[in-house]
Parts: sequence; structure tokens; C-alpha cells
Amino acid sequence: MTSQSISIELPKPEQLLSAKGWTAFLLALIVICAVAPALNLLVPEGSALHLSDYMVGLLGKFMCYAICALAIDLIWGYTGILSLGHGLFFALGGYVMGMYLMREAAGPDALPAFMGFLDWKALPWHWALSGSFVATVLLVFLVPGLIGGVFGYFAFRSRIKGVYFSIITQALTYAAMLLFFRNETGFGGNNGFTGFKSILGYSINTQGMHVLLFALSGLALLACFLFSRWLICSKYGRVLQAVRDAETRTMFCGYNPLPYKLSIWVISAMMCGLAGALYVPQVGIINPSEMSVGNSIEMAVWTAVGGRASLVGPIMGAFVVNGGKSWLTVAAPEYWLYVLGALFIVVTLFMPGGLIRLPQQIKQWNEKRKAQSTPSRASDAVVQEAGTASSLKGASA
Repeated sequence: MTSQSISIELPKPEQLLSAKGWTAFLLALIVICAVAPALNLLVPEGSALHLSDYMVGLLGKFMCYAICALAIDLIWGYTGILSLGHGLFFALGGYVMGMYLMREAAGPDALPAFMGFLDWKALPWHWALSGSFVATVLLVFLVPGLIGGVFGYFAFRSRIKGVYFSIITQALTYAAMLLFFRNETGFGGNNGFTGFKSILGYSINTQGMHVLLFALSGLALLACFLFSRWLICSKYGRVLQAVRDAETRTMFCGYNPLPYKLSIWVISAMMCGLAGALYVPQVGIINPSEMSVGNSIEMAVWTAVGGRASLVGPIMGAFVVNGGKSWLTVAAPEYWLYVLGALFIVVTLFMPGGLIRLPQQIKQWNEKRKAQSTPSRASDAVVQEAGTASSLKGASA
């Protein structure tokens, strides 16, 4: 007997980006680092090409929101875990940065302004590292990652899934918001942190600093996109998608879903923390309202509108939804929530692929319509031929 060797061809590893993708990435990098700053700093205000300070700040916020949408896409679009509590991690990153900014505004030996108002005599223990910028940068990632990791470990180990997991994340965020509203916790109560003056000794209220924060937000967004793309193209990303599509079958194949789900959950929380840290110096305030349930739900809406499991789609959704919100809350603020709810319903029922897949969906609709019209035309021709034959038979008779 001769034994025949069986060769199995494994799928080739997916490219990080195609040629068109790298071209678009480099164009975005040039726009963020060169074109937009030049239009704001060098072009006169009266020119039609001038990019106003307001637009620089607004686009900087949108890019922070886009990082959150990317984080949601990693756990929802690629892992099948819907979180309605990522506003907590966004706010935690913002609070860590806000603590540093408050210490710098008060001076090295003074307490932040709100502590003096409350007659505090010393800094609380959790403010110990807030005077160091290096420690602040590390804590921006570590605090959301640690809290997300502890929560995720117990939730995933208990195999909580679906709507139950979403409700628990919502409850966690709401509980944290109530905690931060209390003055005795040392986070400024309902007023939060504001009155920021400088970062590393440089004034935070100058035009150059606003442009720098804008550029840093854009670079962070591009870096998070590349990192997310690298994760999804790797074997790790394929296991995540297997867990999303058939978790039980993935377990029978020898994979333990817990470390995969927990690790991507922690990575997603850290990305939201980074977004919050970049967001706070640009808006000049952070308070417990950033942990509201509505903010976390909006993050899921950005991802759904743009298109889950696409990475580019959530970025698009964050810009489109927040751009519409900025316009509509000025033109007709009382209708915004209705529009947001209607948008989510329309996307869920009629555009499950989101905006990123809308051209492909329209093409499929057209092909389906043509396929349905072709048999009807053929049947009309058969009926017409039958009618002609019967009329000729009657005439010959």
C-alpha cells in the first residue's frame, strides 16, 4: 500500500492595506498634519479657504469620537459584543487628563480650585500621580484598561451574552456617573473639571495649541485605525470573528473564547480612554455627564450608521452623525433625538451594512429588480405569441 500525502493550502495572510488604501491613508495624513494647519494658521480669515478655529476644534472632537467608534467596532462588529457603556472608559481617560490639567493650573504646591472651595486640606490618594505628565499618559491607558479588565473578566467568565451584557454595561456606566457626581469623591462633583490653563507649561488657549491638539487627535485616529486593521488581519482577528459567528463551534475547535474576548475588550477600553484624554483639552471641561447612558448609546449608533465590521465605516459614521448633530442642534434642537432614533431604525431595517456598504446594496437592489423584471417580460412575450397564434387560427377557420 502506498500512502499519499495530503496537502492543505492555508489562506494567504490578508494585506494590511491595499495600494488604494495606503494612498488614502497618506492623503489623510497630509491633510491632518499639513493642509488643515496651514489653512488655519497661514490663510487669512477673510479668505474662503480659511479654516476657522471653531472648525479646527469641532473636527478635533469628531476625530476623538471616531476613535471611540473604532473601539466599538472591534468588540461589536468583529467580536459580536454590544457594549452600551463605553462612555465610562471615554470619561475615565478624560478625568485622568483633567486631573493633570487641574494640578498644572493650580500650581505645584496648591490644591485645585474646587478643593479650596470645599475646604479640603490635602489631595486625595488617587491624585498622587496627577502632577506628572508621564504618569498621566500611562494612566490614560491603565485606568480604563484595569476597570474594563476586572469587569470583563467576571462578565465573560460567567458567560453573560447578548442583551444581558449590554444592560450590565449600561448599569455600570450609570453607577459610575452617580459616584462621580458626589463631591466627596474628589472629582469635582457635578461641575467636574474646568478652567484649564496650560499643558507642560504651554498655554492651552492659543491658536497654535488648538492646531497641535487637532493634529494629535488625527494622528491618534490614524494610529488606532492601523492598529485595528493589523489586529483584524492577524490570526487573532480571525479567531475573534469565529467567536462572533459561532462561539460554541470555536470552543469545539480547541479555542478558549475568554482570553480573546477579554483582551479585545481591554484594548477597546484603552482606545476610548485615549480618545477621552485628547477630547478634554480641546473642549476645556469634563464632568459626569460624559458618562451618561445616552452618550454610550450614541457611540453604538455611530458604528451602526457607518457600517459594522469595516473599520472605515465607524469613522465615517462618527463624522456624519456628529456633523448632523452639530447642525441640527442649532437649527432645530428639539428634533435631534427624534432624528437620531429614526436614523438608527432606518439603518437597522433597510441598511444593515451601513453607509460604507450602501453603494453595494444599491447595486444589489438594481440587479434584483432587473432579475424580477426579466421573467415578467418573457411571460408577456409568450402571452403575446399565444394570442397571435390563436388569432391566426381563428382567421384560417
